[in-house]
Amino acid sequence: MRQVRTYLDWNATAPLRREARTAMLEALAVVGNPSSPHEEGRRARAIVEDAREQVAALVNAKPAEVVFTSGGTEGNNAVLVAGWDNILLAGIEHHSVLAPARNSRARLFEMPIDGDGVVRLDRLATALALGSEAPRSEGRALLSLQLANNETGVLQPVAEIARHAKQRGLSVHTDAVQAAGRIPIDMAELGVDCLTLSAHKLGGPQGTGALVIGGHAALPPFICGGGQERRRRAGTENVAAIAGFGAAAEAARAHLAHNERVRELKTQLEEQVRAVTPEAVIIAAGAPRLPNTTSLALPGASAETLVIRFDLAGIAISAGAACSSGKVGASHVLAAMGLAPQLAGAAIRISLGPASTEHDVARFLEAWAHIAAPMAAKRRARAVA
Repeated sequence: MRQVRTYLDWNATAPLRREARTAMLEALAVVGNPSSPHEEGRRARAIVEDAREQVAALVNAKPAEVVFTSGGTEGNNAVLVAGWDNILLAGIEHHSVLAPARNSRARLFEMPIDGDGVVRLDRLATALALGSEAPRSEGRALLSLQLANNETGVLQPVAEIARHAKQRGLSVHTDAVQAAGRIPIDMAELGVDCLTLSAHKLGGPQGTGALVIGGHAALPPFICGGGQERRRRAGTENVAAIAGFGAAAEAARAHLAHNERVRELKTQLEEQVRAVTPEAVIIAAGAPRLPNTTSLALPGASAETLVIRFDLAGIAISAGAACSSGKVGASHVLAAMGLAPQLAGAAIRISLGPASTEHDVARFLEAWAHIAAPMAAKRRARAVA
């Protein structure tokens, strides 16, 4: 018999929403290039534009500001390689922000963070000064700060930091991939110039996303060769995927209130983990976090071993140090937060979603008692000996 599975890795990808699947199937039946002027093309164009409105509504932006992309990585790259002279960012950013920034010709400045991975406002002014060498401080400057961390769920005070940055003439970008659909997002209230989204994190299809570019953002086209997406991203749009993205965005916005139930499940999980293994560490427990994300570490354990053993028990989780190759390496996020390597190497991530249930949490806790608790007991016994 096939093993019953429990999926607790929503931050990696969310299951496709029913609304998205329906929209995609309907769009696949439409013949026509959305750039063609004939009736078939106009039908395809209508699907794309309807989805643009749905995605814009999710973050309270204007539809004209939404540029469809292949996902969050492309959107982040498009912003970070846009010819900046200076870039400010924190060490906890996703690799799709850090890598293009480090590969650019920009002068990089790192924003200080505290032990929870939150940017320190009390030391932000120094970072915003862009150093003491005035000639090198001139030119176009960008501050990029994620709205929510993919590993820990920690939320950043983006609006407050954006306000300080704008006063000093910087452009501001936020990677909102993990936050979208889990907390309310208002681009105007955040005060950012650009905002990145990914469909599959909120129940849309993989391989599509959006970069929301504010009206005053000086961002050049990032794919040339056609007039699509208002000449910012050339190439025929993926109509079916975009339709699914739009439907998922609309459903996520309509059901934002349901995330409080998800938060209750997360709290229940964390409390029971502490009860079974008091030595377990809930990472960034004192910081504002997404309602669905728990990053926890069991001292002395191996994150890779835990992930494998939970998988064998029929439960999908991930390591806080998961990378694109599917292997486990050192987490740059936890390292930037100052966690000891032994603790960082023991960190796993449990991420819930709208379809998660009390039964899912109970299954995880049962497996935790059988897998992690004996590990903790052996460690205590060795310490006493």
